[in-house]
Amino acid sequence: MQTLKELRERIKLLEVERANLLLEIEKLKKAALERINSLEAEISMLREEAKSFQEFLGCASEKANNQSEKAADKLQS
Repeated sequence: MQTLKELRERIKLLEVERANLLLEIEKLKKAALERINSLEAEISMLREEAKSFQEFLGCASEKANNQSEKAADKLQS
């Protein structure tokens, strides 16, 4: 059988542990949000880079097609 004093001490220890765990959870949430923001920014940058490459390659493909058409026209003439 536990005495009233022992029960109070246990309750106090558990309350302290609970408070510490809540603080740790808040820190982890903050770190997770920072990671999310970082990843979102990186993904946005990569999408822009991919879009630029697609536009560049599309433009390069159009130029190559135009040059091929001009060369074919010259051969037919």
